[in-house]
Amino acid sequence: MSASTSPRPRHLLDFQDWSPERLTAILDNADTMLQVLDRPVKKVPALQGLTVCNAFFENSTRTRTSFELAARRMSADVLTFAAGSSSVSKGESLRDTVEVLTAYKVDAYIVRHHAAGAAHLVARYSGKPVINAGDGRRAHPTQALLDAYTVRQEFGNLEGKKIAILGDVRHSRVARSNAELLPMLGAEVVLCGPATLLPPELAGMPGVTLTTDPKEAVRGAHAVMALRLQKERMGGGFLGSLQEYADVYQVNEGLMAEAESGAIVLHPGPMNRDLEISGDAADGPRSRILQQVENGQAIRMSVLYHLLVGRD
Repeated sequence: MSASTSPRPRHLLDFQDWSPERLTAILDNADTMLQVLDRPVKKVPALQGLTVCNAFFENSTRTRTSFELAARRMSADVLTFAAGSSSVSKGESLRDTVEVLTAYKVDAYIVRHHAAGAAHLVARYSGKPVINAGDGRRAHPTQALLDAYTVRQEFGNLEGKKIAILGDVRHSRVARSNAELLPMLGAEVVLCGPATLLPPELAGMPGVTLTTDPKEAVRGAHAVMALRLQKERMGGGFLGSLQEYADVYQVNEGLMAEAESGAIVLHPGPMNRDLEISGDAADGPRSRILQQVENGQAIRMSVLYHLLVGRD
């Protein structure tokens, strides 16, 4: 089905209800949103009169700020909800919180939560469009979209491109969403890390392979993404030592020598410099990390437009 004939998804919770054509339309529309961000007045009236709730039940800086700016750039009213200063801290349930917010005539929700599946529950309780901004280890779809968009900017398309993702795959919702999205757009994904951080069930995903060998993962890659090593979750015997991890799996200039000559370096942030990625790789000419940040606004503007305004 083309984007004009396939059913328009009501939510962006993951990519299960999305066709490649719909996803490509999101990427295409981000080009227009980048043009808006380059104007002296970085604002359009597309969401004027609508209220978007940033419902963050988990700490965030980049994603929360990016979504808030994206909504405001499109003239939406933004209600920012922080769980730590709300009735959630007093024991209020997720359902009660969402029903109260919906009574304030919220038109859409952007949800980050430490529990997998929370965004699905918000969609059920609110009856409003919901964008998943990260739920547990399960999914972070707009991060994957901005990653795909950044690769597409560099190479023109994703068909036949090899993307290597290295690091703490076990705890990474970014890795899971990229492993779901990128093959839908024609790319090959290689997930790499220590065996303890590489869930074998991901090998069953179409277009995805797993390896514990970083050179094998990066060889011939067009883009190499380093994942944040989540040190707060390393207490279960996942690693021998941080130094041992850095010695083998750090994305640095030496490892990038195995990649395609024009390969780019990505990182979803925040970075542990000189642990999962070297300073030279993060700041060097291959790095597109700050470009990912800029693209995040454009992609999130495009998603908001597609769900709340765009019509076929």
